[in-house]
Amino acid sequence: MTSMAPARTEPDLSYLLDHTSHVLRTRMSAALGEIGLTARMHCVLVHALEGERTQAQLAEIGDMDKTTMVVTVDALEKAGFAERRPSGTDRRARIIAVTEAGAEVAAKSQQIVDGVHEEALSPLPDDERAVLLRALDRLATGPLETPVESPRPARRARQRG
Repeated sequence: MTSMAPARTEPDLSYLLDHTSHVLRTRMSAALGEIGLTARMHCVLVHALEGERTQAQLAEIGDMDKTTMVVTVDALEKAGFAERRPSGTDRRARIIAVTEAGAEVAAKSQQIVDGVHEEALSPLPDDERAVLLRALDRLATGPLETPVESPRPARRARQRG
């Protein structure tokens, strides 16, 4: 019996990107969970430390909807890592300010994130690693930068934490 499946002419890029992304997220979630953070909490802390940013700006950077962002900041406040404060430049806006304890945990979480990335890339020789990262960056800032609007939106891969 012959196969009716069409012959592939290219590797399955969708599978390769989705699978590796999913596995990387699960490893990141487990590693950050050891210090009581989620990837979203890490993202908010690190980007809030870069400069005065509103909750909406941080949500956009972290690709979070409003509800997810509120839950994330609530958790950071409860842990004593961040607090909502009035903006110094816009009285109507509130920024997310990182506490001293938050800055300390952000430094630890960044080391963890860097370690997970290093481990993920470790099978690649340095020259291949550099090429892969440049190519992914080129895709992420080029043809794959913006999702396409569709009447039947593609489901995003499950995300935890």
